[in-house]
Amino acid sequence: MKSTAWIGVLLVLVLPLPACAGNWLGKWELDRVNRRLGGKIIDHTHNHGADRRIWSAALGQCRDLYVYVPPGFDPRQQYPLILWLHGFAQDEHSFLHDVIDPIDRAIVGGKLPPLIFAAPDGSFNGRASYVSAGSFFLNTKAGAFEDYLMRDVWDFLVQNYPLRPEREAHVLAGASMGGGAAYNLAIKYRERFGTVLGIYPPLNERWVDCHGRYMGNFDPDCWGWRTDVRKGHEVVGRFYGVVTIRLKQVLDPLYDRRQPQTIDELSRENPIEMLESHNVKAGDLAMYVAYGGRDQFNIDAQVESFLHVARQRGLCVGVSYEPRGRHDRATALRLVPGILDWLAPLMAPYSPAQGR
Repeated sequence: MKSTAWIGVLLVLVLPLPACAGNWLGKWELDRVNRRLGGKIIDHTHNHGADRRIWSAALGQCRDLYVYVPPGFDPRQQYPLILWLHGFAQDEHSFLHDVIDPIDRAIVGGKLPPLIFAAPDGSFNGRASYVSAGSFFLNTKAGAFEDYLMRDVWDFLVQNYPLRPEREAHVLAGASMGGGAAYNLAIKYRERFGTVLGIYPPLNERWVDCHGRYMGNFDPDCWGWRTDVRKGHEVVGRFYGVVTIRLKQVLDPLYDRRQPQTIDELSRENPIEMLESHNVKAGDLAMYVAYGGRDQFNIDAQVESFLHVARQRGLCVGVSYEPRGRHDRATALRLVPGILDWLAPLMAPYSPAQGR
């Protein structure tokens, strides 16, 4: 969720693993973070002086993962789980820098029940990069990132952490790219997840208005569907009035824009269209979305078209909205209190604190 000058914020008890090279940079970084927390982050990365990464059979490589356990963590108890998916141009480090402090403060202050919070790396090459797109945690030509998340990461967490078994105790959450991926995967894996939330998530990747303009505002009487992705220089994000993000930067690493089937592929993975294709019904998922009205990627139009379709299907979606909010860290932090107020009562019945 960090802002940058040009591409910015677009978007556990280790098992025996194949050997992976270590990274000695930031050796004491995690110690500094843990000293300020009431809970503790457990390191399954190669970021802090030793290689503790998990093995991903889907990607054929070692991958970083952080897992937060709450204050007073008792491995004999079972806890709810939040699986957090980071944004575009990020990796698991954003969890340390931007995410865990407000979560820990909420748990320490009693505003959120004790839970386990896991943050895997979904970057292409195992590190954040401002010059590459994001995986969107999907299976594409870039790699089997959905299988990595839903098989390798999921199995590791289930086998090594005391999680509540109920789907209602499991949350998929994320920001930007990760928020869109959270909705996509929660819809697909409703047998595992009962709750999904996204912070400025791309929920309608085929959004255009009735004039074919991506940057147009949502109007229920003037909107349509993107049917052509061949114009790679089309602007889909604009920062500071001069810095632009183009369609090809987002799609080319994932799909072949020149192939006619690409629109069908996008449609299958588009959360707004998945509501129908996966027959999402009232009560299937607890859903929440937080976004700003001045999003530089026009995510507000994507979200509002999604909410429109959800209402037509009789689906209830919780909403936090900042009329002047942008696609940045400051907006996300202002949206956090509303998210926590909504999430806390859903997780409370599954927290070990309830039995004390």
